[in-house]
Amino acid sequence: MAAPVRILGVLLAGGKNRRYGSNKALETIGGISLIDRALDVLDAVCPHVVIVANEAAPYEHSGRPIRPDSRPGTGVLGGILTALQWAVETEYDGALVLACDMPFVAPELLAELIRRAGRDGISIAESDGPRGMEPLCAVYGVGCVPAIEQALDRGERAVVSFFADVPVCRLDRAEVERFGKPERMFFNMNRPEERKTAEELARSPSEHSGSQE
Repeated sequence: MAAPVRILGVLLAGGKNRRYGSNKALETIGGISLIDRALDVLDAVCPHVVIVANEAAPYEHSGRPIRPDSRPGTGVLGGILTALQWAVETEYDGALVLACDMPFVAPELLAELIRRAGRDGISIAESDGPRGMEPLCAVYGVGCVPAIEQALDRGERAVVSFFADVPVCRLDRAEVERFGKPERMFFNMNRPEERKTAEELARSPSEHSGSQE
């Protein structure tokens, strides 16, 4: 799969935070907010980073371009569509999307996902998550737009609802572990009681289980 020439970095911050009870992206972990941690990771691998959020005010301090979902009420899938529409408008070949509550992803892993990405499909990491992979830490080519739009037109809201309609390049678990511990990299803070774990992870160094060569 040929690597795209240019990838837009997109932070997804459009969630309603129902389980957390407040805007968790602004929570400070280890002295740094979740959103700033995630932006730092994207900055390390993408020349241009933007934010998809339905409320711009909380994120204006970042100085990044911000826009709401183009299809309101369509959840994360709508956020990915908005990211890709933005990529098309700015002549990028795809979008690297990252959830704002995943602050410990290794930039090296994201760089590898970008290296394997193509214009027409998905480059994604396997994990122990409920889907067996991490769709909110993945590269989507602009060619995915029609499949996402068709899924939304059918009333689908699941992030993976269009995966069967596009090429999917999966970075398997063994490859992911070259860049760090998956349980650390893919940790996301959904509830207030998980803040303690987040603080512990922020204090622990990122560990690589093998060579990246």
